[in-house]
Amino acid sequence: MIGTRAMLFEAPGDFTMTHQRRVWALMDAAQARPDVLELIPGVTNLMLIFSAPPERPQAVAEWLCHAWNTLPERHIEGHLFEIGVRYGGALGEDLEAVCAHSGLSAQEVISIHHGSEYTVCAIGSAPGFGYLHGLDPRIATPRKTVPSLNMQAGTVIIGGMQAGISALTGPNGWNSIGFTDLRVFDPAKQPPALFAVGDRIRFYPESIEL
Repeated sequence: MIGTRAMLFEAPGDFTMTHQRRVWALMDAAQARPDVLELIPGVTNLMLIFSAPPERPQAVAEWLCHAWNTLPERHIEGHLFEIGVRYGGALGEDLEAVCAHSGLSAQEVISIHHGSEYTVCAIGSAPGFGYLHGLDPRIATPRKTVPSLNMQAGTVIIGGMQAGISALTGPNGWNSIGFTDLRVFDPAKQPPALFAVGDRIRFYPESIEL
């Protein structure tokens, strides 16, 4: 339980699309419960917010575990976004650190990064920020111990086994490798977030500055 009106379900195992699709299936099943007010899917987790504190939280937990063990995966066919990136330069200043961690050249890191297709698994952390699955393990790089204090919105980033595009300007501990002019969050639009769960992303280099 999270407080009195929310419950967090944490899926076992690694961050894989198989597990994420089962979280999406669980989300659909929980949506049909009359006691659920809101659902927030995360990276291999799901938060349920109830309309009132559940009288028997353990019964809800048992229902969730049973659903997790029996439901088939849910496949979401989202939109495909092809996004141009200006790799390297001042707004991709951590490209060198990714190279040092991976043992690869900058050209190799860039080629590997835009050679994959990514899936938006969850929206969170900051408004409109999409957690992307699909990063090649060869360029996975731990988050920085000292975050950047003013990373620009639109920065293309790597954090561990995940990729993303920063949605807001501010402190950020992920590794910057490039920049896109695409605005992934605009409060004046409806919906304000550009991406949704299940969307797919392909990056391509607009320019490379090494």
